[in-house]
Amino acid sequence: MIRSVLFDTETTGLDPLNGDRVIEVAALELINDLPTGRHFHALIHPQRDIPPEAARVHGMSLNDLAGKPLFAEVARELADFLADSKLIAHNAPFDFGFLDMEFGRAGLPRLARERMIDTLALAKTRFPGMPNSLDALCRRFAIDLSARTSHNALLDCKLLAEVYVELTGGRQRGLSLAAQDSRGPVTVYLHTGPRTPQSMQPTKAELAAHAAFLARIKEPVWLLP
Repeated sequence: MIRSVLFDTETTGLDPLNGDRVIEVAALELINDLPTGRHFHALIHPQRDIPPEAARVHGMSLNDLAGKPLFAEVARELADFLADSKLIAHNAPFDFGFLDMEFGRAGLPRLARERMIDTLALAKTRFPGMPNSLDALCRRFAIDLSARTSHNALLDCKLLAEVYVELTGGRQRGLSLAAQDSRGPVTVYLHTGPRTPQSMQPTKAELAAHAAFLARIKEPVWLLP
């Protein structure tokens, strides 16, 4: 069993070295690359203003964060949730940089870079030269984006979890010889859960369909001595 954590942050800007702060952090637990349902989520008061250009991205103003905890108040709980697992994020260096700065302020160690898995880098390797934002990948993999009217760390984590499964081959195609019509074989996606080998036993009908298929092939290699 392999545990990893997929996470996302929303911030007041683009550069923690210029005083930008985290205002939202969300993390999802994955076991064998698939979500378990366990998650961490917190809205955080940044102790500074939120520029209009940042508010347009995530839709949050300083008034929305009134009374929310400071990062130092949730830092230990977040660090415990991350534990020593591999950490997955889209454009991960950005999120790592912000968490490093916030953890440092709270007196906690920075995140080791060998724990980083960057889904943006994975997507660029698989789809070179193509748009590889989270929105673009969701559209490419036919993942429902209707709830994403603005950036939201928890929703983005849930969407990225689906994207990550697609990028790493976590869904398997199931082919049925019996399900044929004038349009040819029907192909469906099977959500098979954690990636553990499964013994597949064909039915009598499937064996008969396979034999009939081979009978139409001249000297099929499967039947050669």
